[in-house]
Amino acid sequence: MLIEIIKGISVPFIGTTLGAFCVFFLKNELGKGMQKALTGFAAGVMIAASIWSLLLPAIEQGASLGVWRFIPAAIGFWIGILFLMAIDYFAPPECIEGEQKDNLLLAVTLHNIPEGFEVPEGRVKPWGTAHAVLSAIDEVDGPFAVINADDYYGRHAFEVIYDYLTTHEDDEKYRYTMVGYRLKNTVTDNGHVARGICELNEDKQLVAINERTRIEKRDGGIAYSEDDGKTWVSVDPDTLVSMNMWGFTRSILDEIKAGFPEFLEKGLKENPMKCEYFLPAVVSKLLGEDRATVRVLESEDKWYGVTYKEDKPVVVAAIQALKDAGVYPQKLWEDK
Repeated sequence: MLIEIIKGISVPFIGTTLGAFCVFFLKNELGKGMQKALTGFAAGVMIAASIWSLLLPAIEQGASLGVWRFIPAAIGFWIGILFLMAIDYFAPPECIEGEQKDNLLLAVTLHNIPEGFEVPEGRVKPWGTAHAVLSAIDEVDGPFAVINADDYYGRHAFEVIYDYLTTHEDDEKYRYTMVGYRLKNTVTDNGHVARGICELNEDKQLVAINERTRIEKRDGGIAYSEDDGKTWVSVDPDTLVSMNMWGFTRSILDEIKAGFPEFLEKGLKENPMKCEYFLPAVVSKLLGEDRATVRVLESEDKWYGVTYKEDKPVVVAAIQALKDAGVYPQKLWEDK
Protein backbone atom coordinates (compact mmCIF):
# COMPACT_ATOMS: atom_id res chain seq x y z
CA MET A 1 0.00 0.00 0.00
CA LEU A 2 2.78 2.40 0.97
CA ILE A 3 4.68 1.64 -2.22
CA GLU A 4 1.60 2.41 -4.32
CA ILE A 5 1.16 5.74 -2.52
CA ILE A 6 4.80 6.65 -3.12
CA LYS A 7 4.43 5.74 -6.80
CA GLY A 8 1.27 7.80 -7.08
CA ILE A 9 3.01 10.83 -5.62
CA SER A 10 6.34 10.36 -7.39
CA VAL A 11 5.11 10.06 -10.98
CA PRO A 12 3.35 13.47 -11.20
CA PHE A 13 6.11 15.04 -9.09
CA ILE A 14 8.85 13.82 -11.43
CA GLY A 15 6.85 14.83 -14.50
CA THR A 16 6.24 18.33 -13.18
CA THR A 17 9.87 18.70 -12.14
CA LEU A 18 11.17 17.63 -15.54
CA GLY A 19 8.78 20.02 -17.27
CA ALA A 20 9.83 22.93 -15.08
CA PHE A 21 13.51 22.00 -15.48
CA CYS A 22 13.25 22.71 -19.22
CA VAL A 23 13.03 26.44 -18.41
CA PHE A 24 16.76 26.48 -17.70
CA PHE A 25 17.47 25.33 -21.25
CA LEU A 26 14.92 27.56 -22.99
CA LYS A 27 15.98 31.10 -22.06
CA ASN A 28 16.16 31.95 -25.74
CA GLU A 29 12.83 32.33 -27.53
CA LEU A 30 11.38 29.38 -29.41
CA GLY A 31 10.50 29.66 -33.07
CA LYS A 32 6.94 30.65 -33.92
CA GLY A 33 6.19 27.22 -35.38
CA MET A 34 7.35 25.47 -32.22
CA GLN A 35 5.38 27.90 -30.04
CA LYS A 36 2.20 27.18 -31.99
CA ALA A 37 2.81 23.42 -31.80
CA LEU A 38 3.41 23.51 -28.03
CA THR A 39 0.36 25.74 -27.48
CA GLY A 40 -1.78 23.28 -29.44
CA PHE A 41 -0.28 20.39 -27.47
CA ALA A 42 -1.08 22.09 -24.15
CA ALA A 43 -4.65 22.80 -25.32
CA GLY A 44 -5.08 19.15 -26.30
CA VAL A 45 -3.84 17.94 -22.92
CA MET A 46 -6.16 20.31 -21.05
CA ILE A 47 -9.21 19.37 -23.12
CA ALA A 48 -8.45 15.66 -22.77
CA ALA A 49 -7.99 16.02 -19.01
CA SER A 50 -11.26 17.95 -18.72
CA ILE A 51 -13.21 15.30 -20.62
CA TRP A 52 -11.69 12.08 -19.26
CA SER A 53 -10.94 13.21 -15.71
CA LEU A 54 -13.96 15.44 -15.03
CA LEU A 55 -16.81 15.29 -17.52
CA LEU A 56 -16.98 11.51 -18.12
CA PRO A 57 -16.65 10.61 -14.39
CA ALA A 58 -19.45 13.13 -13.64
CA ILE A 59 -21.69 11.41 -16.19
CA GLU A 60 -20.86 7.96 -14.75
CA GLN A 61 -21.82 9.13 -11.26
CA GLY A 62 -25.33 9.83 -12.59
CA ALA A 63 -25.76 6.22 -13.80
CA SER A 64 -28.85 5.79 -11.59
CA LEU A 65 -30.68 8.26 -13.85
CA GLY A 66 -30.42 5.95 -16.81
CA VAL A 67 -30.50 7.70 -20.18
CA TRP A 68 -30.66 11.05 -18.35
CA ARG A 69 -27.39 10.49 -16.49
CA PHE A 70 -25.73 13.31 -18.45
CA ILE A 71 -28.14 15.94 -17.04
CA PRO A 72 -26.27 16.72 -13.74
CA ALA A 73 -22.95 16.99 -15.59
CA ALA A 74 -24.49 19.25 -18.25
CA ILE A 75 -26.06 21.49 -15.59
CA GLY A 76 -22.77 21.80 -13.73
CA PHE A 77 -20.97 22.44 -17.01
CA TRP A 78 -23.23 25.38 -17.87
CA ILE A 79 -23.20 26.73 -14.33
CA GLY A 80 -19.41 26.92 -14.57
CA ILE A 81 -19.59 28.79 -17.89
CA LEU A 82 -22.23 31.21 -16.60
CA PHE A 83 -20.24 31.78 -13.42
CA LEU A 84 -17.17 32.91 -15.37
CA MET A 85 -19.32 35.08 -17.64
CA ALA A 86 -20.92 36.69 -14.59
CA ILE A 87 -17.52 37.47 -13.06
CA ASP A 88 -16.39 39.04 -16.32
CA TYR A 89 -19.62 41.10 -16.53
CA PHE A 90 -19.95 42.28 -12.94
CA ALA A 91 -16.24 42.64 -12.12
CA PRO A 92 -14.38 43.37 -15.36
CA PRO A 93 -10.82 44.74 -15.28
CA GLU A 94 -12.28 48.15 -16.18
CA CYS A 95 -13.94 48.39 -12.76
CA ILE A 96 -10.53 48.85 -11.16
CA GLU A 97 -9.91 52.57 -11.06
CA GLY A 98 -7.40 55.17 -10.05
CA GLU A 99 -4.19 54.30 -8.27
CA GLN A 100 -5.27 50.67 -7.79
CA LYS A 101 -5.62 50.24 -11.56
CA ASP A 102 -2.30 51.99 -12.21
CA ASN A 103 -0.56 49.72 -9.71
CA LEU A 104 -2.13 46.62 -11.29
CA LEU A 105 -1.05 47.65 -14.80
CA LEU A 106 2.44 48.45 -13.53
CA ALA A 107 2.70 45.06 -11.82
CA VAL A 108 1.53 43.18 -14.91
CA THR A 109 3.91 45.12 -17.16
CA LEU A 110 6.86 44.87 -14.80
CA HIS A 111 6.58 41.08 -14.54
CA ASN A 112 6.12 40.58 -18.30
CA ILE A 113 9.68 39.38 -18.86
CA PRO A 114 11.19 36.23 -20.44
CA GLU A 115 11.39 32.93 -18.60
CA GLY A 116 14.53 32.54 -16.52
CA PHE A 117 14.61 36.14 -15.30
CA GLU A 118 13.18 37.67 -12.14
CA VAL A 119 12.20 41.21 -11.23
CA PRO A 120 14.67 42.46 -8.59
CA GLU A 121 13.09 42.83 -5.18
CA GLY A 122 12.05 46.44 -4.63
CA ARG A 123 12.10 47.46 -8.30
CA VAL A 124 9.05 49.52 -9.32
CA LYS A 125 10.44 51.23 -12.42
CA PRO A 126 9.11 49.90 -15.78
CA TRP A 127 11.57 48.41 -18.26
CA GLY A 128 11.65 51.31 -20.74
CA THR A 129 10.10 52.41 -24.02
CA ALA A 130 11.08 49.31 -26.02
CA HIS A 131 9.41 47.07 -23.45
CA ALA A 132 6.32 49.30 -23.52
CA VAL A 133 6.04 48.73 -27.28
CA LEU A 134 6.69 45.01 -26.81
CA SER A 135 3.63 44.81 -24.55
CA ALA A 136 1.47 45.22 -27.68
CA ILE A 137 3.01 42.29 -29.57
CA ASP A 138 -0.14 40.14 -29.33
CA GLU A 139 -2.38 42.95 -30.59
CA VAL A 140 -0.41 44.38 -33.51
CA ASP A 141 -0.45 42.56 -36.86
CA GLY A 142 0.65 45.30 -39.27
CA PRO A 143 2.50 48.62 -39.54
CA PHE A 144 1.99 51.02 -36.63
CA ALA A 145 3.14 54.33 -35.18
CA VAL A 146 4.56 55.05 -31.73
CA ILE A 147 4.14 58.40 -29.95
CA ASN A 148 4.42 59.90 -26.49
CA ALA A 149 0.90 59.89 -25.06
CA ASP A 150 1.28 63.30 -23.40
CA ASP A 151 2.55 65.29 -26.40
CA TYR A 152 0.78 67.15 -29.21
CA TYR A 153 2.25 66.34 -32.63
CA GLY A 154 -0.09 68.10 -35.05
CA ARG A 155 -2.29 66.75 -37.84
CA HIS A 156 0.35 66.94 -40.57
CA ALA A 157 2.68 64.56 -38.74
CA PHE A 158 0.01 61.86 -38.59
CA GLU A 159 -0.80 62.36 -42.27
CA VAL A 160 2.79 61.92 -43.47
CA ILE A 161 3.53 58.92 -41.27
CA TYR A 162 0.28 57.26 -42.38
CA ASP A 163 1.17 57.83 -46.04
CA TYR A 164 4.59 56.26 -45.54
CA LEU A 165 3.40 53.23 -43.58
CA THR A 166 0.70 52.42 -46.13
CA THR A 167 3.06 52.61 -49.11
CA HIS A 168 6.25 50.93 -47.84
CA GLU A 169 7.02 47.35 -46.80
CA ASP A 170 10.08 45.50 -45.58
CA ASP A 171 12.29 44.02 -48.30
CA GLU A 172 15.92 43.03 -47.86
CA LYS A 173 15.90 45.50 -44.96
CA TYR A 174 13.37 46.73 -42.45
CA ARG A 175 11.83 49.97 -43.73
CA TYR A 176 11.02 52.16 -40.76
CA THR A 177 10.33 55.88 -40.47
CA MET A 178 10.14 58.74 -38.02
CA VAL A 179 8.81 62.29 -38.06
CA GLY A 180 11.36 65.00 -37.43
CA TYR A 181 10.44 68.46 -36.15
CA ARG A 182 12.19 71.76 -36.62
CA LEU A 183 14.09 72.49 -33.42
CA LYS A 184 12.60 75.99 -33.29
CA ASN A 185 9.13 74.44 -33.07
CA THR A 186 9.96 72.31 -30.03
CA VAL A 187 11.77 74.55 -27.54
CA THR A 188 10.17 76.43 -24.67
CA ASP A 189 10.54 79.96 -23.33
CA ASN A 190 10.63 78.65 -19.76
CA GLY A 191 13.90 76.74 -19.51
CA HIS A 192 16.03 74.09 -21.17
CA VAL A 193 14.89 70.87 -22.82
CA ALA A 194 16.44 67.59 -23.97
CA ARG A 195 16.26 66.81 -27.68
CA GLY A 196 17.64 64.16 -30.01
CA ILE A 197 19.30 65.94 -32.96
CA CYS A 198 18.96 63.89 -36.15
CA GLU A 199 21.93 63.17 -38.38
CA LEU A 200 20.77 62.34 -41.93
CA ASN A 201 22.37 61.08 -45.14
CA GLU A 202 21.69 62.50 -48.61
CA ASP A 203 18.60 60.26 -48.97
CA LYS A 204 17.05 61.75 -45.83
CA GLN A 205 17.59 58.52 -43.95
CA LEU A 206 18.55 58.50 -40.31
CA VAL A 207 22.23 57.90 -39.60
CA ALA A 208 22.23 58.69 -35.87
CA ILE A 209 20.44 60.60 -33.14
CA ASN A 210 22.69 62.75 -30.98
CA GLU A 211 21.11 63.34 -27.59
CA ARG A 212 21.51 66.88 -26.27
CA THR A 213 20.22 67.08 -22.72
CA ARG A 214 20.37 70.88 -22.34
CA ILE A 215 19.04 72.97 -25.22
CA GLU A 216 17.51 76.39 -24.78
CA LYS A 217 16.86 79.73 -26.43
CA ARG A 218 19.84 82.08 -26.02
CA ASP A 219 20.59 85.54 -27.41
CA GLY A 220 17.94 85.34 -30.11
CA GLY A 221 18.99 81.86 -31.22
CA ILE A 222 19.15 78.28 -29.95
CA ALA A 223 22.16 76.57 -28.37
CA TYR A 224 23.10 73.50 -26.35
CA SER A 225 25.56 72.89 -23.54
CA GLU A 226 27.30 69.72 -22.43
CA ASP A 227 29.03 71.17 -19.37
CA ASP A 228 26.17 72.55 -17.28
CA GLY A 229 26.04 75.90 -19.05
CA LYS A 230 29.73 76.82 -18.96
CA THR A 231 29.99 76.79 -22.75
CA TRP A 232 27.35 76.87 -25.46
CA VAL A 233 27.20 75.64 -29.07
CA SER A 234 24.76 77.30 -31.45
CA VAL A 235 22.31 75.10 -33.39
CA ASP A 236 20.44 75.93 -36.59
CA PRO A 237 16.80 76.50 -35.56
CA ASP A 238 15.69 74.47 -38.61
CA THR A 239 17.64 71.39 -37.49
CA LEU A 240 15.45 68.30 -37.37
CA VAL A 241 15.02 66.67 -33.97
CA SER A 242 13.30 63.49 -32.85
CA MET A 243 10.20 63.85 -30.70
CA ASN A 244 9.63 60.10 -30.43
CA MET A 245 7.18 59.74 -33.30
CA TRP A 246 8.19 56.49 -34.98
CA GLY A 247 6.66 54.36 -37.70
CA PHE A 248 7.41 50.63 -37.82
CA THR A 249 6.46 47.43 -39.54
CA ARG A 250 5.62 44.55 -37.24
CA SER A 251 9.19 43.27 -37.56
CA ILE A 252 10.35 45.70 -34.86
CA LEU A 253 8.33 43.76 -32.28
CA ASP A 254 10.20 40.55 -33.09
CA GLU A 255 13.52 42.39 -32.89
CA ILE A 256 12.63 43.93 -29.51
CA LYS A 257 11.56 40.54 -28.22
CA ALA A 258 14.73 38.85 -29.47
CA GLY A 259 16.97 41.48 -27.85
CA PHE A 260 15.18 41.65 -24.49
CA PRO A 261 16.96 38.67 -22.85
CA GLU A 262 20.36 40.09 -23.83
CA PHE A 263 19.38 43.45 -22.34
CA LEU A 264 18.26 41.80 -19.10
CA GLU A 265 21.44 39.72 -18.83
CA LYS A 266 23.52 42.91 -18.90
CA GLY A 267 21.15 45.39 -17.28
CA LEU A 268 20.29 43.28 -14.23
CA LYS A 269 23.99 42.93 -13.45
CA GLU A 270 24.98 46.56 -14.00
CA ASN A 271 21.93 48.51 -12.80
CA PRO A 272 19.17 46.14 -11.60
CA MET A 273 16.89 48.82 -10.13
CA LYS A 274 16.95 51.39 -12.95
CA CYS A 275 18.14 49.81 -16.22
CA GLU A 276 15.83 50.60 -19.14
CA TYR A 277 15.35 49.02 -22.58
CA PHE A 278 15.06 52.05 -24.87
CA LEU A 279 13.37 52.00 -28.28
CA PRO A 280 15.97 54.27 -29.97
CA ALA A 281 18.69 51.86 -28.79
CA VAL A 282 16.99 48.97 -30.60
CA VAL A 283 16.68 51.07 -33.77
CA SER A 284 20.31 52.24 -33.53
CA LYS A 285 21.51 48.64 -33.24
CA LEU A 286 19.60 47.64 -36.38
CA LEU A 287 21.01 50.66 -38.24
CA GLY A 288 24.53 49.77 -37.11
CA GLU A 289 24.07 46.22 -38.41
CA ASP A 290 22.74 47.61 -41.73
CA ARG A 291 19.53 45.64 -41.30
CA ALA A 292 17.14 48.60 -41.32
CA THR A 293 16.63 52.08 -42.70
CA VAL A 294 14.71 54.93 -41.09
CA ARG A 295 13.29 57.54 -43.46
CA VAL A 296 13.05 60.90 -41.69
CA LEU A 297 9.84 62.71 -42.62
CA GLU A 298 9.57 66.43 -41.97
CA SER A 299 6.77 68.20 -40.15
CA GLU A 300 6.30 71.93 -40.15
CA ASP A 301 3.79 71.69 -37.28
CA LYS A 302 4.60 73.12 -33.89
CA TRP A 303 5.06 70.46 -31.25
CA TYR A 304 3.50 71.05 -27.85
CA GLY A 305 4.38 69.45 -24.56
CA VAL A 306 4.34 70.49 -20.91
CA THR A 307 7.94 70.38 -19.75
CA TYR A 308 7.46 73.11 -17.14
CA LYS A 309 4.31 74.17 -15.30
CA GLU A 310 4.61 77.56 -17.00
CA ASP A 311 4.10 75.75 -20.35
CA LYS A 312 0.55 74.69 -19.48
CA PRO A 313 -1.30 77.95 -20.22
CA VAL A 314 0.61 78.25 -23.52
CA VAL A 315 -0.44 74.74 -24.59
CA VAL A 316 -4.04 75.28 -23.45
CA ALA A 317 -4.25 78.51 -25.46
CA ALA A 318 -2.71 76.86 -28.53
CA ILE A 319 -5.16 73.94 -28.47
CA GLN A 320 -8.07 76.35 -28.01
CA ALA A 321 -6.87 78.38 -31.01
CA LEU A 322 -6.89 75.20 -33.11
CA LYS A 323 -10.46 74.53 -31.98
CA ASP A 324 -11.51 78.09 -32.79
CA ALA A 325 -9.98 77.71 -36.25
CA GLY A 326 -12.05 74.58 -36.87
CA VAL A 327 -9.09 72.18 -36.92
CA TYR A 328 -10.64 70.27 -34.02
CA PRO A 329 -14.18 70.27 -32.56
CA GLN A 330 -14.76 72.32 -29.43
CA LYS A 331 -15.58 69.18 -27.44
CA LEU A 332 -13.22 66.42 -28.50
CA TRP A 333 -14.85 63.66 -26.45
CA GLU A 334 -18.50 64.67 -26.73
CA ASP A 335 -20.82 61.66 -26.81
CA LYS A 336 -22.43 61.11 -30.18
